[in-house]
Amino acid sequence: MSNENVQMEAGAPSFVSQAVYRDAMARLGTAVNVVTTDGPSGRAGFTASAVCSVTDSPPTLLVCVNRNSSSYASVLTNRVLCVNTLSDGHESLSRTFGSKASSNERFAAGNWSTLETGAPVLNGALVAFDCRVVEVVQQGTHDVFFCQVEAIRDCAEAQGGLVYFARRYHSLAHAIG
Repeated sequence: MSNENVQMEAGAPSFVSQAVYRDAMARLGTAVNVVTTDGPSGRAGFTASAVCSVTDSPPTLLVCVNRNSSSYASVLTNRVLCVNTLSDGHESLSRTFGSKASSNERFAAGNWSTLETGAPVLNGALVAFDCRVVEVVQQGTHDVFFCQVEAIRDCAEAQGGLVYFARRYHSLAHAIG
């Protein structure tokens, strides 16, 4: 086994460098999501790949949010969010929500409705998980939001998902069709 990318000092905790970690994470393909919120702190949203299922009893998922994100305070205060899993035709929307665009510009790029919590739900998303935040845990630069799912909207018309792998977007339309 090659040790070329392992960077440890004797006697120090065995952490890899930030660059090595980011390069390794680029090889972990993930669904692309736009996470949205609305409430007392206003409407906000961001592109996220750090989303996963926690348990199905009760239905719970987690979303990792950088505390320096422009949407962080809104998610923390509103305590509701919607994880909109993007279909393969939403790359431009993902880029908009991942940019420095204003909240108004971000939401103008899509067609939105709501379900139970009032968080914006993207019409045409592959699937949308409408959630209430039940716990927040700090870890490094991020907070991990544990979210109970109150409603789900599944889009039967969506042809395939959008994934991020090797620092590029990829369509899963041909992989499942």
